[in-house]
Amino acid sequence: LVFVVLAMSMFGLFTLQMPVAIQTRIASLSNRQSAGTFGGVAVMGALSALIVTTCVGPALVGALLVISQSGELARGGAALFAMSIGMGTPLLVVGASAGRLLPKAGPWMELVKKLFGVMMLAVAAWMLVRIVPERVALLLWAVPALVLAALLWVESRARSAAAWGLRVAGVVAGLYGVALTAASALGGTDPLAPLPALGARAHALPFHIIKSVADLDRGVAEAKASGRTVLVDFSADWCTSCKEMERYTFTDPAVQAALRSTVLLRADVTRNDADDEALLRRFGIFGPPTIAFYGADGRERSGYRVVGYMKADAFASRTRAAFGSPP
Repeated sequence: LVFVVLAMSMFGLFTLQMPVAIQTRIASLSNRQSAGTFGGVAVMGALSALIVTTCVGPALVGALLVISQSGELARGGAALFAMSIGMGTPLLVVGASAGRLLPKAGPWMELVKKLFGVMMLAVAAWMLVRIVPERVALLLWAVPALVLAALLWVESRARSAAAWGLRVAGVVAGLYGVALTAASALGGTDPLAPLPALGARAHALPFHIIKSVADLDRGVAEAKASGRTVLVDFSADWCTSCKEMERYTFTDPAVQAALRSTVLLRADVTRNDADDEALLRRFGIFGPPTIAFYGADGRERSGYRVVGYMKADAFASRTRAAFGSPP
């Protein structure tokens, strides 16, 4: 929601800035600083950063939100340092050129600002896809694509110089947004390749959903009675690694061959209710993704558990080893 609000600010629906009185006072302090000294230049730069908050504020707030979500202080500090270098380097280059490289102000600045708004919407979608079903995730990715298409089309009508290029880019963005929407309706999962993903989806493994310890015991008992092995996959809609396993590992031919005669059970712990917690306690795990293997004798091969994402070739080897090992 915060990123959507910041995007609306970039689109010009409202202005995110410091009060005018404070801006005026800061500007007067900046003008009184002595030129030609390192201290004066440093103070002037600090005050100028406050003055231009209306331009860089949404981008900086967005960066801080992403860093706070990750919880990694060192990485966050490095990201802010890199951002400051990126913002400061053009000023150094333009300043060293004595103004010869300074681009002229014009309508292009407004277009760049709106493009940053589209990027804000993309970041909002990126943060939400972790907690929504895959079909909804594709719709979320379609929003910034369609907004970008509309923006470029409108801008192309107002700019005769670059109208053709803007329209082509707008058509490409629009087609991508439509493809994402169609893929969402038809069962696609991959935003980078929405339509090819539909074919891969048809070859997904046939998991049986279980919601309780009783369901688990019943499934293992039935598999034991028929002499079949069992795979139990702990998954959730908000689990990104689970989606990677579903998209890249479980669709691999070698993995599917290793699981051809296996009963596939999926413990969906999306709701994290009492039944889900009981299933997690049964295996002594904290959350998905975790995969457990049961032999044809109905006993778990606990030494072969998979925790986290595993590539297809390694997972196929682990599966064959688990089902071929003694209890």
